[in-house]
This record gives sequence, C-alpha cells and structure tokens, in this order.
Amino acid sequence: MSTDDLPLKNLQLKQVTHDLRSSVADLNTVNPWIGLLRFCTLGFVCLSLIVLAWLSQTSWGFVGYSAIAGFVYAIWFICTHDATHHTLTGWVWFDEALPRLMSYPMLWMHSVYAQIHRLHHGWNGTNLQDPERVQWTLEEYENASVWMKWYVRHQWQVDLFVLGGLGMIAKTIRHGWQFGKTIPAVRRALLFDAIGIVLVQASFLTVALFTQHLWQYIIFWCILERVIGVVVQARDHLEHYGMWSQAPGHQLTQLYSSRNLTVHPIVGWLVGGLNYHSVHHAFPSIPFDQLPEAFRRIESVLKQHDLPPMTVGCGYVKEVSRLSTQPSAIGTDQVDNLTGRYQMLNLS
Repeated sequence: MSTDDLPLKNLQLKQVTHDLRSSVADLNTVNPWIGLLRFCTLGFVCLSLIVLAWLSQTSWGFVGYSAIAGFVYAIWFICTHDATHHTLTGWVWFDEALPRLMSYPMLWMHSVYAQIHRLHHGWNGTNLQDPERVQWTLEEYENASVWMKWYVRHQWQVDLFVLGGLGMIAKTIRHGWQFGKTIPAVRRALLFDAIGIVLVQASFLTVALFTQHLWQYIIFWCILERVIGVVVQARDHLEHYGMWSQAPGHQLTQLYSSRNLTVHPIVGWLVGGLNYHSVHHAFPSIPFDQLPEAFRRIESVLKQHDLPPMTVGCGYVKEVSRLSTQPSAIGTDQVDNLTGRYQMLNLS
C-alpha cells in the first residue's frame, strides 16, 4: 500500500506534525500515584470477589462470584497495557514485575505481548504484517477456504464467544514463535514467559491437589477465561476494525487508523483511557489520565489545519453491536486522501 498519491505538500506535513507534538508536549509526565491507585483499587475488588467465590457454600454463588471476578479481572488486566508503555506508574520495576504476576495465572505471555505490541505501534495502518491487525484484507478473504470465509463473516461472534481468552493466548504464542525466529528479544521473552507460567501454574495446581479442589480450580479458571476473553477480544477488535488508514506521516496515520469511543468518565478510568485510542497510538508516552486533555488539544490542531476530526464511536456496547453485524474486509483503494482511509468492503 502506498501513499505516493497523497497531497503531502497541501497538508504542510511538517507544520502539522510540529503542532501536534507541541500541543501535547507537557502531558508526558507520569504521576505514579494515580496509576497505583487504579491498579490497587481494581486488584482489591478482583481479589475480594475471588475470595468470595471460593468461600461460597453454593454452586451458584461460586459461579456467580467467579464470573463477576472475571469481568473485573479483565478491566484490571488493562493495567498491563499501561505497564507495557511504562505509563502505569512510571516505576520501571513495578511496571515490569506486577503485570507478569497477574498475567501468568491466566497463561498470558506478557513479555511476548510487550515485544510484539511495539511492532503494532509501528506497523498499524502501514504494514499488513501488524501482529495485532484483526481485520482481513479482501485478497486474504478471496484466497481463503469456504470455512475460513464463513469465519471472517462471523469473526466477531467466533472470536468473542468461542475463541475467547484461549484464542488470544494462542495468537500471542504464534506471533511470539513467528517473530522470535528473527528478533532475539521476542525469543527470550517467549522462554521467560513459558518458565514463569509453568512455575505459577505448578504452584496453583499443587495447592489444588493437596486441598482436593482440583476440579473446582479448573472450573474457576475456565469461568475467568471465558469472561475475560469476551472483554479483551471486544476491546481488541473495537480499536482498529474498519479503520485501516495510511495518512501522511506517523502521527496522522495513527490518529486516523484507530477508533475513539464516547464513554462516561468512570468507564474511561476503568479502561485506562483506551477509549482515546487514536491519541494513545500517536503519543504512547502520554499517561492514561492525560489522554482526555490530549484528545481535546489534538482535535483543535486538526481543526486549525482543516483536517478531518478523529473517528469517535458511540460507546463500547453500541459499537460492538454495530460492527459485529457489519463484517468487512480491507480493500485495495484509498477512499479519502486526507485520512488515508482504505475502502471497507461489506461481506454480509
């Protein structure tokens, strides 16, 4: 995909880029206590629900508390994304260690994810090898088997409710193995995570066996995996599905190839500001509590330069409902020279 035909000189790319960067230059300072408060609050609620589940005297109580704990765990889990960018607390040791401790119980390879997530930030909208690209291209769809075409048309439903958390885990391992062949850091991360997961799971399984709660532990883990999988898969798809764009320059490409969402401030706090996903992609060093202000400033700069505003969806539930019923593939032609947006071909 090329942007040779884009009117770079008309956009005054250098000035636009300078103004965008200058507008948010003072928003990169991480306040560790804000991130720590969010991490500890969500962690306390999640662990309390887990304790209630295991203390429950009824099966319904066990399943119910486990399911609610899974939902909170999924929200808490978003803190690991901030930690990947060292914007959760800014304390490198904390942002490196704690995410692994909360990821390994769910078989999530945080070290591998952190490595391939860097590739995603560089390749989103510009390189179809982006490891976090969820939407298929038209060429990929046309060359797929009958069964895979069915999957693409029902991708949201299958990914959220069938593949779930295990699908995300398998995808991360596959990309870790793939990129580990050429990137030593990914290969080391794969080994480190594998050892960590084995040690953590061996500890949990040993306790479960000695206390004669093995099957209860397996059921508990599966409930968490199902609930977490729905939330994480939904977020993963919402951020970029139908947004593939290659505008002039890195900042504009990221602003136009990611989706923002209108949500209540409390929801924005819970998801770590990822409802301002365009801003995060363009400026990943901005901590989550500063993203709303950064969004307002960037919108102002775009307006000053007569550029289109960033895409803003109508909240998580409404956007999932809308996009899941409108399957599409990335076309070969750009339909907007200013945003670099590629044609989205309806597959329903």
